[in-house]
Amino acid sequence: MGLFDSLKRQAESAIKREVSQGINKAVNNTVQSVAKGKNRTETFTFSSLPANLAELQALPEATLDSAFKTTALTLAVLCNYENNPELTIEMLNFLKGPGEVSGFEKQFIREHLGAKPYKARSYFEGATPQNNYKPDTPYKITVIENPYSFDNADWATLYVKSGGADNPRPVKLRRKPSTGQWFLVEIQCLADIRLPVEADPWA
Repeated sequence: MGLFDSLKRQAESAIKREVSQGINKAVNNTVQSVAKGKNRTETFTFSSLPANLAELQALPEATLDSAFKTTALTLAVLCNYENNPELTIEMLNFLKGPGEVSGFEKQFIREHLGAKPYKARSYFEGATPQNNYKPDTPYKITVIENPYSFDNADWATLYVKSGGADNPRPVKLRRKPSTGQWFLVEIQCLADIRLPVEADPWA
């Protein structure tokens, strides 16, 4: 009887393990499926990057009817900062809609891009520290949504991935209900990234 009880307990234990593993697998698959459904991405392609307001407004994404478009244009515009800061600010003002680039924001952009203009380019495909953040052409950028991106009505936080950073970084936007357009609120993606080889003394 003792041997039978022992075998019975072992069998019950094995069944419980199998059931538990099956449940865990099902839960994980469901979570992954839900996450994939919410973590939408959109990739935008530009034959050239805008150098002034007229060129920006001529792009099809300039309708600003999605937060993804506005985010992609924000990074495309920032790439022009090293060429002409004033025209870049003018384009950012367009993306700001009812708002405008404040004095604080101008200083922030100058401090983060002035000596390190490669940061903006690093968000485009092909740009890596090894090639001094020279993107492939045509220019492609992918904008990422996470499960919390649109938690608050008429507000969004979307993400872009730099070739010199491990994690995607945010851009904050706001929708104007009367026009359905999404406007730039805050550029939160300009923190330091890995140095390009030409600027890295240890490369």
